[in-house]
Amino acid sequence: MTGTVIQYILYLVILVVLAIPLGGYIGKVMNGEKTFLSKILNPFERGIYRLMRVKSDEQMSWKKYAVCALLFSGVGLAFLFLLQMLQGFLPGNPQGLKGVSWDLSFNTAVSFVTNTNWQAYSGESTLSYLTQALGLTVQNFVSAATGIAVLFAMIRGFTKVKEKGLGSFWVDLTRTVVHILIPLNLVIAVCLVGGGVVQNLKPAETVQLVEPIAVDAEGEIIEGAVIDGEKGTVTLDGALVPDADIITEQIVPLGPAASQVAIKQTGTNGGGFYGVNSAHPLENPNAFTNLLEMISLLLIPAALCFTFGRNVKNKKQGIAIFASMFICLVLALGIVAVNEQMATPQLTQDGAVLTDVTDGQAGGNMEGKETRFGIATSSTWATFTTAASNGSVNSMHDSYTPIGGMIPMLLMQLGEVIFGGTGCGLYGMLAFAILTVFIAGLMVGRTPEFLGKKIEPYEMKWAVLVCLATPIAILAGSGVAAAIPEVTESLNNPGAHGFSELLYAYSSAGGNNGSAFAGFGANTIFLNVTLGLVMLFARFIPLVGTLAIAGSLAGKKKIAVTAGTLSTTNAMFVFLLIFIVLLVGALSFFPALALGPVAEFVSSVV
Repeated sequence: MTGTVIQYILYLVILVVLAIPLGGYIGKVMNGEKTFLSKILNPFERGIYRLMRVKSDEQMSWKKYAVCALLFSGVGLAFLFLLQMLQGFLPGNPQGLKGVSWDLSFNTAVSFVTNTNWQAYSGESTLSYLTQALGLTVQNFVSAATGIAVLFAMIRGFTKVKEKGLGSFWVDLTRTVVHILIPLNLVIAVCLVGGGVVQNLKPAETVQLVEPIAVDAEGEIIEGAVIDGEKGTVTLDGALVPDADIITEQIVPLGPAASQVAIKQTGTNGGGFYGVNSAHPLENPNAFTNLLEMISLLLIPAALCFTFGRNVKNKKQGIAIFASMFICLVLALGIVAVNEQMATPQLTQDGAVLTDVTDGQAGGNMEGKETRFGIATSSTWATFTTAASNGSVNSMHDSYTPIGGMIPMLLMQLGEVIFGGTGCGLYGMLAFAILTVFIAGLMVGRTPEFLGKKIEPYEMKWAVLVCLATPIAILAGSGVAAAIPEVTESLNNPGAHGFSELLYAYSSAGGNNGSAFAGFGANTIFLNVTLGLVMLFARFIPLVGTLAIAGSLAGKKKIAVTAGTLSTTNAMFVFLLIFIVLLVGALSFFPALALGPVAEFVSSVV
């Protein structure tokens, strides 16, 4: 057990050690300062400005910045929608896959443009290499870059004094892609290829199985069957099995996986190249690739906290925001880890499952988990991926214990602000920080101010909308879906667990996450359309609200720090911020959670 705890601590330490220097590098890049890659990358950056006819010194108002971000995302959505529907007529399709239906094309296009990457399909059997590379991978880069760009517009709102401009969306987007995402993901992709992740343009290959297997008439594997290859017969306990088939070959899907896996992790996108995501041995073959992919989940969101402190010239403020997120992450990880290791009363009854860690035995609830990774890495990944708005998985969350599965769901429902997505997680948390200082100011009779800017009703209205957009989208969407018979037929389980599947799906869409309880059949017209609308609402309403706050703050003067100024860098503020985040989540989602995972937990112990 001590070794398991050390494993959890090691993952967290590696994350922090890598995030601090990356945060400094990102801050320099977005300020236009010189970095060790400037000589190589600056010519490319200037070339893009000339090609796009962009003025690098342009200062956009918040409304123009918002329009540019929305138009850019809208064009990307339309392009990806058409690319999927027409892929059957386009090159780069060695499998000869047909075009995707309109509703699934809409859902997937919205999913990748909003940095959600919810997948109601299996990538290796639905999308061509051209669609994966030119459509999905490109959106993985630019949707992540859009979130970072909006974050830096907000940072400038805090640093500028009586100005209207927030910088240029096109400059921020270009710098993020050229100087941050491409170099980082090039290194990670090379490491993944070296670790055994597939990267080629070959079609799927048929290979011989090391040992043949037998399946019955329904296609189910017959465990313990004796196969006579010469006679072509299958027997079980000495009795001949009629209508059994002997399988000697397997189709192995190939393709450019490593390049997409890298950006899907670092960009908090999450859409796997293969249907089972990072549980697939060709996408995540061993402990080295698993560690690299897992740390990449939170690397940029954690680094941006230190970037924020550096660029607002108040490192303590960045550390305070980081501490708030990190404490919540550790608490969530601890709850998931303990529940998965203890399993449930049904599993532990009469020693049905060995829950103690021993040599060769991971113990605990191993259902739905890869034996290559075990409890510790699976629990860490599940927590990291739902704390970030990522959604990639290396185990099936549907098979987690009731409380172990509830925590990932709750992390998404909080608005993905426990680090969250690239950029959007931090600007979501900053909205909570504004809400916190306003409430604290009213409680103690002080003027609400944050980083030297007075917080007034205009900022508060937008901050409340940013904070509540996710709960509104999730609860409205899941509430309507629960009343539709078609949706209940898509559930893999009845009762409380079935409701958890439904609630998890809309939480994942509303939290711009993309993970799912395995088994939920989401590929229907109603679900594709409604989940797509939830993704759009939860992504772009907070984006516009953040820019509105940034524009208002940039036009204000700085207020001098006095004895009456509420500190936003001490332990008390960290506690208040965590309290407000959890309070909003608890008030919004407790009734829904009570009908799902809480009800399932109670029934499991009674």
